[in-house]
Amino acid sequence: MSKPPTIADLEWQHALVFRASSAGRSIVVDGDSVEGPSPVQTMAFALAACMASDVVYVLSKGRHPLKGLRAHLVGERAQTNPHRLLRIDLQFTIEGDVPAEPIERAIALSREKYCSVWHSMREDIAFSVTWGRA
Repeated sequence: MSKPPTIADLEWQHALVFRASSAGRSIVVDGDSVEGPSPVQTMAFALAACMASDVVYVLSKGRHPLKGLRAHLVGERAQTNPHRLLRIDLQFTIEGDVPAEPIERAIALSREKYCSVWHSMREDIAFSVTWGRA
């Protein structure tokens, strides 16, 4: 079963504000971060959500007692144009009595194999992922 292409449409609203839609879902993206997240903030949401989804999926499949998961992403950006992400630190906070080994395995599987967002980004971005307990 092949994955269908991802299709995204943007329509300019005003200033740097766009309505972005894909598969019947929509969000507002604002280059000035006033009426909605900026494109880079949206990318940060996508990366954190992609890895968080993988971690929850792997831990759930392993029947670990996961009670909650939070993600906190900090992206360091270049000071000159194009102000791209140079470094990303992603911290997961895990709630529940899940042993460390399955958490580390789930993070590694996401980063090395499953997270399509991470694998779509430049390879020279320094990227660290850590976790702790609530």
